[in-house]
Amino acid sequence: MKKYGKLEKVDLHELWDGGVADFAPWLSEEENLGGIGKALGMELAVQSLAISGEVYHGDILCKDALTDQFVLMGNQLEPTDNNHLGQFLTHAARLETSTIIWIARAFEEEHRTALNWLNRLTNGSIKFFGIEIEAYKIGDSLPAPKFNIVLKPSGWTGQLPKPASSQKLTETELLKLEYWHGLKNFMEANNSFVQLLGTPPKSWFNVAEDKGRYFLSVTVNPRESSLNIWLNIIGEKANDDFDKLCEIAYKDSLIEINPDIRWYKVQANAGSSVTLKTYADFMEKNDWPNQFAWFKENIEKFDKFFRTRIKQLY
Repeated sequence: MKKYGKLEKVDLHELWDGGVADFAPWLSEEENLGGIGKALGMELAVQSLAISGEVYHGDILCKDALTDQFVLMGNQLEPTDNNHLGQFLTHAARLETSTIIWIARAFEEEHRTALNWLNRLTNGSIKFFGIEIEAYKIGDSLPAPKFNIVLKPSGWTGQLPKPASSQKLTETELLKLEYWHGLKNFMEANNSFVQLLGTPPKSWFNVAEDKGRYFLSVTVNPRESSLNIWLNIIGEKANDDFDKLCEIAYKDSLIEINPDIRWYKVQANAGSSVTLKTYADFMEKNDWPNQFAWFKENIEKFDKFFRTRIKQLY
């Protein structure tokens, strides 16, 4: 008679003995994040944002490449509780994310009820997902984490949309392409020393900068009618690089760039950002000259200010 192994449940703290401090970096890895995204019908990439000075431990900000929208992922290795729910919703509100994923060992019934109610109330404009995590092994095998979707918006199928290459661009996406080409032409016509690189995707555009660990990008956000400039800090030493740069540049950036500039640091060591935002609707073509002028002025400030200070770190 054949013998079979016995499936044993594994304590999550045996896999991540440092708690979410270990779990969040593991979850941020492309393979693990991609598996969750696929199950939810998303293509997730870490954006590495958490509010500096008010970090909610373990939260990960992602972007869904299929919708070009931000996704906030909160996680804990314990059952859900009111403190985490309150902090998580506060963080989501500050970052203005439209998709929220909460991962926990188990979901208390009251929290399932609360998120299901929010899904009904927002009617798809904001989407809440609940995922329980558990782990198993057979004999001396390596433990295998398992994610179970326990709540989702009504009618959500979890099916991946067709690749962008097989879809026709929407009117909004075509307008964005026209907008980015217009900005690039504006920068060149006005003799900017900063170059916009490549062909713009849906709503962001890379700017010339150190491609190793630092780069600039610009975005438009039609949902909140905003224009954004980002200094992105990436790589295995992103948090250390962020801390060093913040130490020598934070105070001066408020004076030399703009007092509204924001410094963001992620808990997992995947990347951090410095960003400046203004509110304007890119769909108002009559306002494009003013928006292009804002981008030019502040992109040049970012490039000039940060380029010299980054060089001081090496």
